[in-house]
Amino acid sequence: MLEPHKHRFPWNLDWNLLRTFMVVVEQHGISKAADFLGLKQPTISAALKRLEQHAGQTLVVRKPNEFSVTRAGQVLYTECAKIFGSVSQLPSLLDAAHAELRGHLTIATTSHVISDHFDDFLNSFTKAHPNVTYSFSVFESNEVETIVSQNRASFGLCLLSKPPKNLETLVLYREYFGLYCGARHPLFGVKEIDPADLEGEPFVAFQTEAEGGPLAATSRLRTRLRLADSWRGVSSSLNEIRRMIMANVGIGALPLHVAKQDVAAGRLRQLPPYDDLPLVNIYLVSNPARRQSDAEATFLSACAAELSAIDIDKRTYGA
Repeated sequence: MLEPHKHRFPWNLDWNLLRTFMVVVEQHGISKAADFLGLKQPTISAALKRLEQHAGQTLVVRKPNEFSVTRAGQVLYTECAKIFGSVSQLPSLLDAAHAELRGHLTIATTSHVISDHFDDFLNSFTKAHPNVTYSFSVFESNEVETIVSQNRASFGLCLLSKPPKNLETLVLYREYFGLYCGARHPLFGVKEIDPADLEGEPFVAFQTEAEGGPLAATSRLRTRLRLADSWRGVSSSLNEIRRMIMANVGIGALPLHVAKQDVAAGRLRQLPPYDDLPLVNIYLVSNPARRQSDAEATFLSACAAELSAIDIDKRTYGA
């Protein structure tokens, strides 16, 4: 049986304090949270103090030039994110009362997910259900996984280092990665390039190329070719990796089917090796614990059915 003060907690708590606390943690500070919410810093500080008084716990350590979240604060943040995700679903759940399929799909995606098969499905689903709306937001792959786990998005499109235990996954497509240089690179105009010519070359890398990350295979390829010991540029965005390659910050890895147009236009050149290249899965991830709206459930089942009818070899790009 709950102690009296714990029983009163949800009735006495101003739930807006939870939203404010979530923003404070995500913005890594009170002043940034104030800017994000359009409020004054003392207002945020007072809200945080009130929440700590209600919780009977110190949630954030606030010192000059230091901001950290306590263990209790981390636990509360996780629950706040779940609450926020559940509240975000309410409009879609209420739309279920309509005779036609209605609702809103929030999709968290990593940058530059390019799949003709997924686009074809999205087109056919939209034609069949014109009252369903969509929002796509771009994050790093690990952030996509976290957002879906916290019930803050309908689905996610991302790379995974390993299938998460709490999420359901479907291979959307596979893509081969190759190494590329831009037109400003000395090797761009060389007729024949030997893999040994790449030894010591500066490179740019995705943040997910670290060992154990979903793009670790591209890191192992660079090691095999004896490129420079450390990167010269790094980004989570494919567009920015592409920019740095073309600006000759360094050579870098890109999906073959994504780079194809730039190669044809003379902006990029693929470098050796051309065989036994890294093969990476792009996943559609969903949260089985989420109370899905009719639109979400219909979208997921239709997507799974359509993709399962297409052999994975046909959904492998750049072979």
